[in-house]
This record gives sequence, C-alpha cells and structure tokens, in this order.
Amino acid sequence: MIRETVDPRPDWQAKVEARGLVWHGSSEPGDAPYWAEGICYRFDRIEVDLIEGATAELYRLFLEAGQAVIDDPQALRVFGIPDYCHEPIRQAWADEPPALNYGRFDLGYDGRGAPKLFEFNCDTPTSLLEAAVIQWDWKQELFRGQDQFNSLHERLVGKWADIRTLIPDRLVHFAHVADAVGEDTVTVAYLRDTAEEAGLRTKAIAIDDIGWDRDNGLFVDLDEQAMTAIFKLYPWEWLANEQFGRNLIESLDRTIWMEPIWKMIWSNKAILPVLWSMFPDHPNLLPASYSPLGGNVVSKPALAREGANVVIHRDATMIAASSGAYEDSRTIYQALYDLPETAPGCYPVLGSWIVDGAPAGMGIREDGLITGNKARFVPHVIA
Repeated sequence: MIRETVDPRPDWQAKVEARGLVWHGSSEPGDAPYWAEGICYRFDRIEVDLIEGATAELYRLFLEAGQAVIDDPQALRVFGIPDYCHEPIRQAWADEPPALNYGRFDLGYDGRGAPKLFEFNCDTPTSLLEAAVIQWDWKQELFRGQDQFNSLHERLVGKWADIRTLIPDRLVHFAHVADAVGEDTVTVAYLRDTAEEAGLRTKAIAIDDIGWDRDNGLFVDLDEQAMTAIFKLYPWEWLANEQFGRNLIESLDRTIWMEPIWKMIWSNKAILPVLWSMFPDHPNLLPASYSPLGGNVVSKPALAREGANVVIHRDATMIAASSGAYEDSRTIYQALYDLPETAPGCYPVLGSWIVDGAPAGMGIREDGLITGNKARFVPHVIA
C-alpha cells in the first residue's frame, strides 16, 4: 500500500460534476478538495485479496453476532433501541424483506498485518458515488491498464433487479435530508440511478415532506400518492423517534422500508463488544467493551456519525478528540489501532463495501487521527 502523487486532470472538476459529484470540496481558502485528484493509493493483488477476504469474513461474523442479539431478550435494550421496535426488528430479521443489504466496513490497514474493523456503516453509508463511479472513471482515464477493487455499480444494479418483482408498482420513493453540503443528496441521486437502470421507477422526497394518511394507514408523498416502498438515507434511530415513528412501526406490514429495521443492530456500535465477546482474538477485530479498557483506547458513541464525539487516549493521555452532538449516546470502548501516517498528518481509513452480503469494492478516506466530515476521498489502483 503506497501513497503516490499524480497529475490532476486539467478539467477534473467538470468531469466529476458531470458524473454527479456536484460537491467536490470547500471553496474556503486553504481547504483541500474533498475529491483528492492529485494523489492515489497503489495496492498489489495480494493486499487487495487480503482486504476482500477480510470483508467477507467480517460479514460472516456480523451474521452470527446479529443472530445472537436477536436471540438475547435483553440485548436490544443494551443497544438503546426503543421497546416498541424490538419485535419488528426480530420479525424483519426472520422475514428478510427486500433490501440491498449493502454497507461499508471502515477498516484500519497498514499494508502488513490483517485489516482491523473500526465499525460498520450499513444504515446510512455515504461516499458511495465516489467509490463506485468517480474513482473508476479516474482510473480508466489515467491508469486504463491497471485494475481497481470495484464492482459496486454492477452489483447495485444487479441487486435492484433481483428485488424488482417484490416492489409494488415497481416504484420506490427515495427519501433523505436536504443537507447543505449535498452529501446525502448526491448519494440518493446515485442510488436512484442504479434503481432506474434495473427497471424500477423512482421518485424523490425530503424526509420532512413525507405525510401520513390516517384513514388508510399509509405514508404519502406531496402528490398524495401512497408510498409503499421507501428507500431512506436517514438513520433508523432518528426515524423511530420522529413524530410519525410509531405510525412507521405499525405500518411495516404495508410499507417496505430499505434498508430494513433490523439494520438498527448492525449500524449500532454496541455490536462491537458483542463481536469481541463471541470471537475473541479474531485477526480482523479489535478488543471492544461497554466499560473502559486499559492501555491505548478509543471511546466513541454507540450512535454517532462523521467521527463525532470520538476521543483517543494513548498512555492515559488524550491525544485527539472531536466535538459533536452525541454526548447522550452510550459510550463504546475499542482498542486503538495505529493507522499508518502515509504523509504528514494523513491517516487513511479503508471503506470496504458489500452489496447483497458480498465484497463489492473499496474507497479510501484520508484525514487526521480521527476521520471526520472533512476527510478527503482518495482513489486507488491495483498494480
């Protein structure tokens, strides 16, 4: 795993915008672009096979850990999940409603040892367009003779095609927050494209614009059209606590929500101590606990995003911390993994994707010791 500098394409901004990445960096003086056109990471095939194998293995572990949580009467309370969601989660886990079953394992990797799991973003993962399309176009233009760990687009379209017949009227509403930066908007727009390529009809709606038809017990859009299949880029723990949260739970037999409600288990970092207790000393896991660990440790909220409220301690001294709005979430403790510093102040985190439970590609984000919402996306090639 080698970090290299490359010459940016002279018209790269127009090219990535044409492919949907309309926000590719801050305009503030001194801020580096989010899409890092001038650098890349080069892997050999052995390294990529190792990362792909670790991704498949981690998915297997999550299946076993998810079943253990389902079987434990108290586990969902430990996760902080509201009681009225428990039975719907168990039912969805058993019934397997339509889903892409996609997500991003965030991994630490130094090019030498086994990749280590930090967390699994499988409810509202972003940086998908960048990983699936933008870095592939970049590679095809600059490194056509080389490969890339990337079958994301084909797998997403294929999975939509698999579940198409299960979608009423072949129509999926795509719901998200109209975020200022556009990260959620870009991700949802790309996923709409993949659904349409698979033969589905799609319609966009902001979460705040979803209505509730009391007479028929259904969600409706701004045109009063029933929403029977909804893909949402919005956390389940937020949905469950919205004003319409209980309506949502009570109408699950009439509305397909993607991803399904059982993702509340895997997307909660409270799963990390469960994994460690079930598979201690597994080469792809880091020690994790609900109570403070000794030694070098990272504490982070069970429910948080964009690296918020993370604290890193080395030798009992805090060396890094991030702010955020998740102080009330349960704290999870995980052993510190020393990321390689591939350039001054640059620490890469690998995002290894799955679609339909299978390894599908990789994206790399680069930041300081804590990977936050100002991390930049760096493409990769396989030598």
